Amino acid sequence: MTRLQTLGNRVGTQASKIPVAQPGSWRNDKATSGQRGYTYAWQKASKAFILANPLCVMCDALGRVTATALVDHIQPHRGDMTLFWDRANWQPLCTYCHSSVKQREEAGRL
Repeated sequence: MTRLQTLGNRVGTQASKIPVAQPGSWRNDKATSGQRGYTYAWQKASKAFILANPLCVMCDALGRVTATALVDHIQPHRGDMTLFWDRANWQPLCTYCHSSVKQREEAGRL
């Protein structure tokens, strides 16, 4: 019996760790990544884009050579599928540039 009570507490604490959209975020819905457009078709298109653009553009501008890790939307698409699939709106970025530099730019802190 004691074990079940302990497990109950663990389940309760895990529920509080579910990520919640930040206040002011455009994505306050509970749409899955597939519903937001990140489907198998996106996986194939982004992999092909990375193969054609193997270097991070932000690192390249600073004279560094860093491999591309993902495809970033230059202008956030915010659910607009036309903008989402517009290849002129794609840029190759490394994880660091996407997770730090680009996020600060979008938040207006750079």
